[in-house]
This record gives sequence, C-alpha cells and structure tokens, in this order.
Amino acid sequence: MRVIAGKFGGLRLEAVKGRATRPTTDKVKEAIFSMLLPYLNGGRVLDLYAGTGGLAIEAISRGMDEAVLVDKQQAALAVIEKNIEKTHAESAFTVLRGAASTVLGRLAAQQLRFDLVLLDPPYAKEKLKADIDRMISAGLLAKGAVVMIESDQVADLPKADERLALLKQKDYGITRVSLYRYEA
Repeated sequence: MRVIAGKFGGLRLEAVKGRATRPTTDKVKEAIFSMLLPYLNGGRVLDLYAGTGGLAIEAISRGMDEAVLVDKQQAALAVIEKNIEKTHAESAFTVLRGAASTVLGRLAAQQLRFDLVLLDPPYAKEKLKADIDRMISAGLLAKGAVVMIESDQVADLPKADERLALLKQKDYGITRVSLYRYEA
C-alpha cells in the first residue's frame, strides 16, 4: 500500500494487522482520485472511517489543506499515526478516536465544515445514509462539498435529490465508488 501521487507520492504506508480493517487497493484508490481530481484544490477533508489513513493522506498529497481522520479501533489509530508521521506534515492532520456518530457530534460542536468527505466504512456495517443525513443536519458540509463513498454493490446508498447530486458512480469488482456533491 502506497501513496500514489502528489507531494507524498510513492510513500509506503503501513497496514492494520488482522481483518478488522479492509484497506483500499491501489487500483481502486487510483480510480477514486482520478474521479476526485477536479475537486482537490484546497480545503478540509473528513475521512470518517479512516482505517490506515491512506485516503486522507492521498487527499492531502494531492492538494487538500487539512484532514480530520476518524476511527474507533485502537490498532487502526496507531497505524494512522505512523502513516501520518511518515509524511512529515503532521500539522495537516487531526486524528480523532470514536464511533462516527459520536465524532460527528463533536465536529458539529466545533462548527467545522468539510469540502471533501471520504466514506469507506466496513462493508458489513454501512450506515451511509444516516452518516450523510447527520452531516447535513449538523451543518458539517460546505456548499459544494464532495462526498466519496466506497461501498460494496449491495449497499443502501443515498438517492440523488435536491441536497445531493450524484456526480459519478463506477464499479470495480465488488467495490462501488460513488461521488456526490452537496447542493446546500
């Protein structure tokens, strides 16, 4: 596992041991960031199920300014910290421990807004619509924010509506990548 492009391009990243975390493959990560390329022009990114931190690190490598990474597993948090340390840009990252719903409440209390959201939860435990609804109602999404969802093909994804426009959706094996834009 590595950072594919940008200022950290080629950097080797640690993986979380065991099966509790499913890292995004380089092929899927490359596809995700090809889709995201037009939207990586600064701002704040939220990686809500950070795992190894690879997606947020890639986003910072390619042009985002700061990232908040969230995970509830201690093993994942230790790996995230190691991977961030390898970038030598620790000030661009904030790591928070906790369940997604709890941390979203804390972020809302801080009145943070995000320009890019990366959602790659464990496939068997997806709460994607609830997470997005919580972010919208808490005011966590900046106008025009892009939300990337990496899921399996049977996930219950949000429907495009007046709040969320579906920009792109593509399948890679069992993985589905969906890009939405928040229309405030």
